[in-house]
Amino acid sequence: MIKTLAELLLFLGLLAGGLYLLQPWMVFMPSREIAQTPGDWGLAYEELWLRARDGVRLHAWYLPQPGAHQVLLFFHGNAGNISHRRSSLEIFHRRGLAVLILDYRGYGRSDGRPSEAGLYRDATAAWDYLVGTRGIAPGAIVIFGRSLGGAVAARLAAEVQPAGLILESTFSSVPDLAGALYPVLSHITMLRYRFDTVSALSAVRCPVLVLHSREDDIIPYALGQRVYEAAHPPKAFQDLIGDHNGGFLLSPGYEQGLAQFLAHTNGTAFPSYLSAEPATVFP
Repeated sequence: MIKTLAELLLFLGLLAGGLYLLQPWMVFMPSREIAQTPGDWGLAYEELWLRARDGVRLHAWYLPQPGAHQVLLFFHGNAGNISHRRSSLEIFHRRGLAVLILDYRGYGRSDGRPSEAGLYRDATAAWDYLVGTRGIAPGAIVIFGRSLGGAVAARLAAEVQPAGLILESTFSSVPDLAGALYPVLSHITMLRYRFDTVSALSAVRCPVLVLHSREDDIIPYALGQRVYEAAHPPKAFQDLIGDHNGGFLLSPGYEQGLAQFLAHTNGTAFPSYLSAEPATVFP
């Protein structure tokens, strides 16, 4: 029995060690190839090279919008790169927004290797560009984050003063997500990442819109609810339909909900539906 126990402990130790080493490849799934550009989609854009405060060079696109009153700062999920965000960029263009979207370090044409601290620096570099270089007022910038990008967006919003924060299909924290998806394995290995959206939201004071699907096949709906509960009012919750990657395209009320939220981050008073309780669930 002692031998069996020792073998079991050895196996668990090797498993925990292997999972610890594999976590960067489980969390970050970058693609280097830029498949298309906004020009291929008929959208005007500027190609940018930003510099993070630690010196890492970052590739980004700025999509201008004549007459726009707001700029959307877009943080994408953990896979692919900015060239895979055509549908979202077209949606925001239809909504009359200028958009800045960047690739995190190690993604697309950006230099470096991804890390949690590095992604936070990349987000700050994008904000610094909009406010410092382009001269855009913080109150005219809405921060948007999808999936992993939601944790990055929330962290940035906790440090600056944007007009609003949109968190789509986002988890409450990596430990929460690991516990939900891998309840046993999450207890035998040390997690290398936190990406603690809930903790960041405690310091966010701008209006927040949370969107999540009950059918999300990657991030459980309950974690989206936890994100909403952590946000300070004014806030709203929008139910999506469909899976993690396609829910925003399948949900009939998606653009309507965005439009309602954006309209009230643009210098006008917030209506009653953006109250703390109960949550508003758009169709």
